[in-house]
Amino acid sequence: MYKNFFKRLIDFIIVLSALLVIWPILLVIYIWLSIANKGAGAIFYQERPGLYGKIFKVMKFKSMTDEKDANGNLLPDAERLTKVGKFVRSTSIDELPQLINVLKGDMALIGPRPLLVSYLSLYSPEQARRHEVRPGITGWAQVNGRNNISWTKKFELDVWYVDHCSLETDIKIIFLTIKKVLMRTDINKQGQATTVKFTGNN
Repeated sequence: MYKNFFKRLIDFIIVLSALLVIWPILLVIYIWLSIANKGAGAIFYQERPGLYGKIFKVMKFKSMTDEKDANGNLLPDAERLTKVGKFVRSTSIDELPQLINVLKGDMALIGPRPLLVSYLSLYSPEQARRHEVRPGITGWAQVNGRNNISWTKKFELDVWYVDHCSLETDIKIIFLTIKKVLMRTDINKQGQATTVKFTGNN
């Protein structure tokens, strides 16, 4: 009952209330990033698979410029990541626009993170079970290592959440997420600006 009804209802009420309070902060961040990103915009949209693999467009604050080299290719991520971008990433502020995705029903507050559409064909049947619940802004894998654990381990944690989804588990994840954000841990692997892509073998 919680997974199929009350979870969505609770998410909607919490997110709507939060957006009514923090929208001025989101506006300031939007303007700040619009300036820092040198015309590249402040919001990043990307297609991601949601519940049962249905594709939707996830929203995030954009932390990089669109600067290119002499050949017209984008510069490496580490070179395009701005100081403001590093800050919004380390504090997880870049995830806040996804509250709108939660309000629309594309996502939940808690659940497996929505990953790239290109990964769909790489999952094993067991790993693909992560799509049996709505993807979340934070989740069990995020509070148990996030980017410092292997993809295999992340998917094991995602499926564990699918099988143990409850109000008690979600409350635990919320408090652990707050702790992680305050400590700014597990943001990226050392020496990398972004997460290593999943290849099916990692």
